[in-house]
Amino acid sequence: MDFTLTHEQRMIYEYGDRVSRKYDRRYWMGYAEKNEPPAELYRQITDDGFLGLMVPEEYGGAGQGMTEMTLFMEGLANNGIPLLNLVVGPTMSMGLIAKHGSEEQKRKYLPDGCAGRIKFCFAITEPDAGSNTMMITTMARPDGNGFLLNGQKVFITDAGDADYALVVTRTTASAAVSKKTDGFTLFIVDMKHKGIRKTLIPMSFPIPESQWQLFFDDVPLSPAEALGGIGRGFDILFDTLNPERIILSSLCTGLGRYALGRAVEYSKDRKVFKGTPIGAYQGIQHPLAIARTEIEMASLMTLKAAWAFDHGLPAGEYANMAKYFAAEAGIRAVDNAIQCFGGNGFTKEYGIFDLYPMVRLLRTAPLNREMVLNFIAEKVMGLPRSY
Repeated sequence: MDFTLTHEQRMIYEYGDRVSRKYDRRYWMGYAEKNEPPAELYRQITDDGFLGLMVPEEYGGAGQGMTEMTLFMEGLANNGIPLLNLVVGPTMSMGLIAKHGSEEQKRKYLPDGCAGRIKFCFAITEPDAGSNTMMITTMARPDGNGFLLNGQKVFITDAGDADYALVVTRTTASAAVSKKTDGFTLFIVDMKHKGIRKTLIPMSFPIPESQWQLFFDDVPLSPAEALGGIGRGFDILFDTLNPERIILSSLCTGLGRYALGRAVEYSKDRKVFKGTPIGAYQGIQHPLAIARTEIEMASLMTLKAAWAFDHGLPAGEYANMAKYFAAEAGIRAVDNAIQCFGGNGFTKEYGIFDLYPMVRLLRTAPLNREMVLNFIAEKVMGLPRSY
């Protein structure tokens, strides 16, 4: 197997590194503390054509794949920039429309999406379903020549200023299907439609992206707004969920590298006893070395998952393993970095503790560690289902 990046992949990775040095961690935190999107960074990425990495060139994109999007996210995160906007819009929504949309849908949404003229969010999670997607109750029931959408979604990233939402619904109730995976449909929903209400969910740590609850009350939809056809939602859903896990894995590995880099820099200068830098002590060296090893192992599995997805191979095994290990490795890397800083690690001046909430979040979201391990145990190892 050749682990060498192509020239184009290397350029994408280096671009992520370069733009996140220009708009650095201090810049990002300024927006995080205001709970506002980093406007200049997002505009720069848009102007340079990186919103449409996974969109074919004929629709205004760059014609790249999951591997390139993963490298771009990791390049950003290596400098402490976890740009979640790239997950729900360019990866989950535009990537899915590019792969499964009708020609009309591609022409309508993708060029404007690549140019940043419209924004997407992705709505799947519900208050009473959580990780059990099979039990969602949001329903698009037939009404004349179209559908009426009713239901509720929760933890929908950046729904507040999204122009469109990809909404996972049922068009056939779960009680009326022979297989629990039947009856799902994805709709591209115009957020200006009558009957949509949204409420902000305050988060307990600084982050530029916002979380929302969505309420749908007889929202009118047409068959032309269904992605991939009526009743085919579950067939295409995992083309979204695997990329989500892959790209968030690269976010974790990048943040882990950033935290370790900061710890190495600090430990080379910090002297406590006999004028010796604390980085010379094995009590500091070994935890950092272990954490770096785990980050690089997680990064390799993440790239393997992206490679499998790009080659049309089953990617669920690798995507779930990458998501599990990257989140755990990211948490340990940040935790060891904080320990290296001692008391300074908890101050705003040094800005290292504020990495922790994001990596810790990704042990739980978008799919918690326990459900990821359930998937590996059941689908990969063949163990009996426990839930």
